[in-house]
Amino acid sequence: MRWLDKILGLFSVDLAIDLGTANTLVYSRGMGIVVNEPSVVAVEQKSGKVIAIGAEAKRMLGRTPTHIMAIRPMRDGVIANFEIAEKMLSHFIRKAHHRTTFVRPRVIICVPSRITQVEQRAVSDSAELAGAREVYLIEEPIAAAIGAGLPISEPCGSMVVDIGGGTTDVAVISLAGTVYSESVKVAGDKMDDAIVSYIKRKHNLLIGDHMAERIKCEIGSAYPLEERRIFTVKGRDLVSGIPRTLVLGDAEVREALSEPIAAITNAIRVALENTPPELAGDIIDRGIVLTGGGSLLRGMDVRLREETNLPIITVDDPLTTVVLGTGKALDQIDLLRKISIASR
Repeated sequence: MRWLDKILGLFSVDLAIDLGTANTLVYSRGMGIVVNEPSVVAVEQKSGKVIAIGAEAKRMLGRTPTHIMAIRPMRDGVIANFEIAEKMLSHFIRKAHHRTTFVRPRVIICVPSRITQVEQRAVSDSAELAGAREVYLIEEPIAAAIGAGLPISEPCGSMVVDIGGGTTDVAVISLAGTVYSESVKVAGDKMDDAIVSYIKRKHNLLIGDHMAERIKCEIGSAYPLEERRIFTVKGRDLVSGIPRTLVLGDAEVREALSEPIAAITNAIRVALENTPPELAGDIIDRGIVLTGGGSLLRGMDVRLREETNLPIITVDDPLTTVVLGTGKALDQIDLLRKISIASR
């Protein structure tokens, strides 16, 4: 029935999806970004019924009664819970498509570099079951490079560092292909975990992931700040078992974040060491393009500039660069076929 799919495709709106560990963004051709919500699903334990998806479900994290679970189906940039991921994708595709269920969209999904074939299949299957007519997968650094306006089809080197929620992807790109890529499962979530562990170890205070994320956003930094910042932390005392508050300074948060930031820096160093000399010369001239939500951490560009002695360029809107780049690929089918790592 492929002829029917082609006819229905004429009435379909193609979608580009940044299926992230922290947030899922959907770009609709001709309309721009139509969905930007947390990758969280709240379900009833016994029946498996979905209660909430996205922002509403995220507000439930750590606050649900025993019969409700708030689940993040993505972990380290890939699907950890196939069934829940399919329901989440289906919800977002329906929300973005605004068409009859008989009309199925073409969907491009960006995934971390070095994703395994099993993980590729899981993403593709989820998208097809969620209602996609055709599914293309492209690597996040390639999508980020397109979104940042880099000349990826030219015979010159461009280096992209995408610090997301679950993974940090580092890639050297030339002639619409990845010359070298490095992917580490250290990004925004690991930073939150590091803050939770530090406060637990140093202050005997247990805090939740949501509080850790707030600390990171409010006073977190990768490089010393000009003015000292403080934040009032609320949690449960591990000794007395009762709630208490703690005033935390930016220096302590920076200490807590030192390990994940070092892991990201090391991944960039490894990529630079494995870059061919000619392309390395291009990177000296062009610099390293920084994108993803993790790049918004204060002083991250300064820290990386100091570590690599290379120019660091942070894109205007790091949170949407990947999905905008994926969206641009919708309009260039020849380029899409060239850069896709899998299609169905």
